[in-house]
Amino acid sequence: MSDLDLDELRSELDDFAQPERKGGRSPREERIIAGFEEIQRFVEKSGHAPRHGEGGDIFERLYAVRLDRLRELEECRSLLTPFDHQGLLTGAPVASSAPVDTLDDDELLAELEGAAGSSDITKLRHVRTSAEKREAEEIASREKCLDFETFKPLFEEVQSDLDAGRRTTRRFVKDAGFLKADIHAGQFFIIGGQTAYVAQVGEPIKAPNGETDARLRVIYSNGTESDLLLRSLQRALYKDEAGRRITEPTAGPLFEEQTSDNDEASGTVYVLRSKSEHPLVTANRDILHKIGVTGGNVERRIANARLDPTFLMAEVEVVATYELYNINRAKLESVIHKIFGGARMDIEIKDRFGQPVVPKEWFLAPLFVIDEAVRRIKDGTITGYIYDRKTAQLILASAKDR
Repeated sequence: MSDLDLDELRSELDDFAQPERKGGRSPREERIIAGFEEIQRFVEKSGHAPRHGEGGDIFERLYAVRLDRLRELEECRSLLTPFDHQGLLTGAPVASSAPVDTLDDDELLAELEGAAGSSDITKLRHVRTSAEKREAEEIASREKCLDFETFKPLFEEVQSDLDAGRRTTRRFVKDAGFLKADIHAGQFFIIGGQTAYVAQVGEPIKAPNGETDARLRVIYSNGTESDLLLRSLQRALYKDEAGRRITEPTAGPLFEEQTSDNDEASGTVYVLRSKSEHPLVTANRDILHKIGVTGGNVERRIANARLDPTFLMAEVEVVATYELYNINRAKLESVIHKIFGGARMDIEIKDRFGQPVVPKEWFLAPLFVIDEAVRRIKDGTITGYIYDRKTAQLILASAKDR
């Protein structure tokens, strides 16, 4: 690519150009002048000669490449000198951090189109900035998920929920309130034609623009996974016209999303993940969840989590909530804790006064199993089921005894 002589290429293009006008300039000369005038208009607007470098606009970089070539070719200098009222042809070439031979195919072809007489270089709408290219590469960069069998039941269950109408899909749009803060572990999306599951959300990091970001582990229904930034997934979902957020299972008779005037609000089942640095917590963070029921606001309930041994004396993250109507909260909480009793986390925490406390609502169970348990409670099929830690699934208690 670097050995390509633009002058020779122009000569080849001349075979397809209009015949030279008598007594006037050739079509090739007209194109050279037109290209130089574009550079002059850029200088008038920006106040400086076009410069190389990835930090600049792609069109400025292309103008810089073109100006370097015009300065190198004696024929072009002779033709353009009468028009060079800005002294561009006599200026020293700008030190380039992206020389012609390192431009990618899109950029070089764009420059060749300009040299061949494109009437308006700003029509090159397909040329992407470096930042856009890096973002696209991150989204597209996937590798085989070696432990996909662990996640496969989740995708099968989600598809079953969609087929049965227990879940729906919605556009991921800003005006609906679905911002990056709403992307958390356990959520499902549709992007690029694949169902995507957010398996892990890393520690918060500061993005260059000052916003908070995080590294995600995203598993796809085709058996691949990617390690990408939360903000990249957010932008990709905004841009993908077919991108969707998959909702949580819709409410059944016990958990109605839309209530009637006669319904009595009873509270919320909440599922939390701890941010504690306790060794037992860090070793099991992805599957350790607190399952509780409250009659008040969940955010207020967890506001002082770091001071409460019930919450392991640490901040917590809300990973799922389910609204309750016309139900006895205490009995429901008892049912849930009975189902997951065999997976209760055995951990002792000291409270603010140094007294030992053993929390009772933390269980070693993945979120998709908790979702299944709630769904079975909704449709009345939970009777006789318990959680089996060995298989990480709900089974009939009678089957466990065999």
